[in-house]
Amino acid sequence: MENFFREQRKLLASLSRTKRYLYDRIEWNERCIGILGARGTGKTTLMLQHIRERFGDTEKALYIAVDSPYFQAHDLFEFARDFLQLGGEVLLIDEIHKYPEWSTHIKAIYDSFPELKVIFSGSSLLQISRQKGDLSRRAIIFNLHGLSLREYIGFRSEVDYPVYSLEEILAEHVSIAERICADIKVRRVFRDYMKGGYFPFFLEGTQFYTIKVREIINHILEVDLTLVSRIEARQISKLKKLLYLLATSVPFEPNISRLAESTDISRPRLYEYLESLQDARLLNLVRSQGRGYEVLRKPEKIFLENSNLMYAVSENVNAGSLRELFFVNQIRNAGNIHPSIIDSSIELSARGDFIVNGLHTFEIGGKNKGFKQIRGIENSYVVADDIEVGFQKKIPLWLFGFLY
Repeated sequence: MENFFREQRKLLASLSRTKRYLYDRIEWNERCIGILGARGTGKTTLMLQHIRERFGDTEKALYIAVDSPYFQAHDLFEFARDFLQLGGEVLLIDEIHKYPEWSTHIKAIYDSFPELKVIFSGSSLLQISRQKGDLSRRAIIFNLHGLSLREYIGFRSEVDYPVYSLEEILAEHVSIAERICADIKVRRVFRDYMKGGYFPFFLEGTQFYTIKVREIINHILEVDLTLVSRIEARQISKLKKLLYLLATSVPFEPNISRLAESTDISRPRLYEYLESLQDARLLNLVRSQGRGYEVLRKPEKIFLENSNLMYAVSENVNAGSLRELFFVNQIRNAGNIHPSIIDSSIELSARGDFIVNGLHTFEIGGKNKGFKQIRGIENSYVVADDIEVGFQKKIPLWLFGFLY
């Protein structure tokens, strides 16, 4: 136990003081909390910041990573009991999905030690309701996404801009954009964010940023998907080819039969893999509005989950794909911060590009994009790249990066 506290003190000493959007949303007093998210989004930092802020140098809270060799030979339940007997109050467990039968252990700790709080983090692939140990009635789950443009600016310049709701942006975008543009060169910052600002480790430097993003992709495919989704290792090379095909398409409206043929994956299995890649936060699947049962199967457009993935996978990034990808990513992240919000708030529109919450239609394009495609549609807007401030129902694309 002493070694774990020694390692924790080292981690706390080098910890960033800038907090992610989720920190103040987590109900830290709950007995069992799960923080799920893609690799590299800052789950470990979030837990360590809670230790530093709430417990300081005391030994009442302990962070452990269960993918360490120690836990290959030691029982997690027994470790939690020992920690409690030594005066521990909160056990924070990282990389929980890499521990065998993890949900059974968490359930046993919860039921056996009511005075011990447990906070665990794991892959966004985890489906809590499907685990052997029924945690759906015990654990409060929070989802951590990558940095929004607003957070990226805050990390980079230590200027804390407020979050704006979609309704505020639609109604007040001109005044909001003018205030922000008075402080920063927003188009330049937006360009930097799209290439290398979605993951907090951009603070470590830009030289190896893209390499680190590729390592994240490989780890999700080669480790997380095989552990959590039970995808066979021999399929991983096919999934890498699939990601490349999707990244280099303009914007991708999938022909499932052709895609299955190109990747040597059967159609039924391809549907399963696409859903798994979305759960892993490597893809965003968007379906058409009101298409009944087919909506449950075939996505009408497929995007990489964030722009940094696209730059890491493809040498030639299409501007149109990139704009739509960013819009989908920021809208969906903002609407799915808490799992009680259904992740279907953005759909393809019969006219225009997307319809959000079944109410607002958006057409995405460059600075010269007009209203021809959406003329006559109530509650419709043009979202334009390469502008700082909009006018009437023409809104700058970058401003949707302030939704969370």
